[in-house]
Amino acid sequence: MKRTYYLILICLLSLQGFAQQFKAVEDYMRINAGGDDPLYTTYAAAMARSRLYGDKAYKMDYSSCCMPVNYASDHAGRMYCLWKIDQVVVNKMSEYFKKPVVSFSFPDMAIIEYEPFRGIHVKETFFVYSSTLAIADVEVQNTDKINHEISVYPILESENDSMEVMRYDTVHKAYITHRYESPYRLISSLKMEYGYPARVRDVFAMNPSAYTYGAYFGDISEFYNTIKTDFYSDRRSDTLNQKKQGLCHFLVLNYKKRLAPQQTASFRVLRGFQGQNEDQQALLKDVEAMKTTLLKTFYEDDLILFSKIPRISFKTRDEKIAYLGAFNLVRGCMYPPSGKTNYNSYAFSRNPLWGWGHGHQVLHESLSMLAYVYMDPQSAEGSQRVYMEQQREDGFIAYRHGPRGLQDYPHKNMPTTSAPFFNWINWEVYKVSKDRRFLEDAYVSGSKYLDWLIKNRDTDHDSTFEWGPYGIIENVRDWYNAVFQVSAERYLDVDKEDISDELECLDLTLMVVKEEKSLARIAEALGKQEESRMWKKRADEVVKLVNRRMWDDSTGFYYSVNKKDHGWYFMTRDLRRQEIIAFLALWAGAAPRDRAEKLVKTLTDTTKFWRRYGVPTLSAGDPWFSPYVDYCCKWNGPVWMLWDYMVYEGLRDYGYTDLAHQLAAKMMDAVVVQLKKNHNYWESFSPDNEVLNSPPNYIWDSIIARLLIEENQPKQK
Repeated sequence: MKRTYYLILICLLSLQGFAQQFKAVEDYMRINAGGDDPLYTTYAAAMARSRLYGDKAYKMDYSSCCMPVNYASDHAGRMYCLWKIDQVVVNKMSEYFKKPVVSFSFPDMAIIEYEPFRGIHVKETFFVYSSTLAIADVEVQNTDKINHEISVYPILESENDSMEVMRYDTVHKAYITHRYESPYRLISSLKMEYGYPARVRDVFAMNPSAYTYGAYFGDISEFYNTIKTDFYSDRRSDTLNQKKQGLCHFLVLNYKKRLAPQQTASFRVLRGFQGQNEDQQALLKDVEAMKTTLLKTFYEDDLILFSKIPRISFKTRDEKIAYLGAFNLVRGCMYPPSGKTNYNSYAFSRNPLWGWGHGHQVLHESLSMLAYVYMDPQSAEGSQRVYMEQQREDGFIAYRHGPRGLQDYPHKNMPTTSAPFFNWINWEVYKVSKDRRFLEDAYVSGSKYLDWLIKNRDTDHDSTFEWGPYGIIENVRDWYNAVFQVSAERYLDVDKEDISDELECLDLTLMVVKEEKSLARIAEALGKQEESRMWKKRADEVVKLVNRRMWDDSTGFYYSVNKKDHGWYFMTRDLRRQEIIAFLALWAGAAPRDRAEKLVKTLTDTTKFWRRYGVPTLSAGDPWFSPYVDYCCKWNGPVWMLWDYMVYEGLRDYGYTDLAHQLAAKMMDAVVVQLKKNHNYWESFSPDNEVLNSPPNYIWDSIIARLLIEENQPKQK
């Protein structure tokens, strides 16, 4: 009897401990973010319920003055609610009695509270259940002392084109429409042969069933006249047009409720999406199921997901919100195993959805795993295993890997790889996961890859390295590169424009050094002491050559050199253009102390690299320098967070701790300013300005989470 009692007591204490830990995570995750806070507001389905094609993620807008709270999906319209309280129509946030505040924000869910009218409190949970189904669950409470008539109009608006109403399904109480969704994108259009649906179906429903419904043409502002109407008009009606066929710009449902003081009511709006060739009944079945499914379980899943990340004591509230958002960004880009891979993989972005950004994994984007591993070590390892799984027998890792398999973009009979960060990533992932089996497999794969690089990217066998013939993408510094690009505006073809395969390239050579040093650390951790010494010796030999060939005493800086004679000129072009890659000598541990001092002097020169929002890719003193981020992929001035992070790591390694903190502050300023303005992370940032025209919500900005972890804990070896 005593034994049973003690077992029960132990179980109760365990449950109590779990509940306390759960509460601690919940308290940590509460952010109470207003519209001016640096909140990342893009939401995508959890990895297990996601698919690569026919996938919808959403950006929440909770701060625009001219719209109600709304959720927009790239090229697929947006959903929101208009409110009518006792015949007073509230159709935009500027009119709300209390502006929206986000209590919790997860990769797939936001919980938001606001008051559209005095005494009417709304708690709205937006949840992306799957790639094909999103939900807005709305709880309304009358906190006033009098009764209120509540009439809410959930709307699905097609921003880019009209929708065709196929029917109002009386069984499922849902609108079913067809529309065309263009694959065209400004930066990089979607390739339809991969399986992106263009002829699509939308399902729009609510629970309880709509009091009335309608489909309308025109601007949404005109709908105000429909629901408001003249009080004295004999045409006054609370019934919508109940259109069951034909074209429209937006769909409307209606929820009505009379609320007594302190009374609470709730309704749920559901938006389904799929290709017209998919099983309509399957989608309707999911819609029906999610009309009544409790969302608490999914909320708790998110708390469990975030329970693993380091709980930092932040200097500012802005840092905390940006930190959590960085994890939301990277997790929101993850897809489950599919196609030609048995492991989870990522896209660069899920919303907006653009062709290049929805391609497969690339090693430099995989630097986001340095942050992601703190949230989900197994998943971060899985992403790295995609490369191992699809690696060729000769050790080659291609430019892209993922569900469509290896994509090597052959050029001049040679395949294209990517910037070799593979072993460094694997080592950093292991330091968090402590998974020895992963490290063993990573060592085998990484050794083969580095051997391939040495054989194929040192074609003149002089132990410094050249990018491949398709260097304009392989070197990942592809547009407006002052050294590799021949013309200032890149008007020539690839072979005439890019010369990175005709130089001994500083960046690639330093990356090889870092890879060799990382393999040395991995080998040592695995007890392979002789192999560790071998990799360390190789790295030391390359470091000597970097300092002999690529350092210029007259300017105190590292540069790439001509492949033929190791000189500073290519034809008549002086290769001594000061780029961010010189500071990789600190990151790779290749600079002697006296040269590190000279590098740091140039780095902290405010007329060159020490700019307001971080270290630009090209010195501001260079004639090609531009601080404007007016398109994607530019390397003549914009700040790229991952490269600034490597500079930050180098400063810390060399003992320039105060400067590292200053750089971290600049990087955080760049991120926080944008998150406050538009709630986006960006592919790149301006070193001097605040307006950006580059692809938003780019996975590798999740490195900000890693930066903040590093800023708040001792440096690890």
